[in-house]
Amino acid sequence: MHELSIASSILETIQAEATRRPGARFVKVGLRVGELAGVDVDALTFSFDALVKSSDLEPLKLEIEFCPRRHLCPGCGQNFVVREYATTCPSCGEPRTKCISGDELDITYLEIEESQVQSAAEGG
Repeated sequence: MHELSIASSILETIQAEATRRPGARFVKVGLRVGELAGVDVDALTFSFDALVKSSDLEPLKLEIEFCPRRHLCPGCGQNFVVREYATTCPSCGEPRTKCISGDELDITYLEIEESQVQSAAEGG
């Protein structure tokens, strides 16, 4: 189950950020997962929650944005969502379209609450 290693990598990234922001509380991490990324979202969520539980990052939440597979037609320029593996352009019928998204696996944001002590120390 590679979802566990993905969850672990996400948490390692957050831990690295935590060392740069002592006293900050990490609330939420956003993840963009493409349809073609080969990730079971339920297994990833379960793995993430299991790793966060009883850690210094608890109650960090994972928010996942699902990205469908999208193709671009070289003929007419149509950008479209692929449904049921139909990659032919729905506008002009061109069969040779190019995949332009759907394989994402990116951390998109990290929601942090800075502590009052840290903010004052930084002059904020």
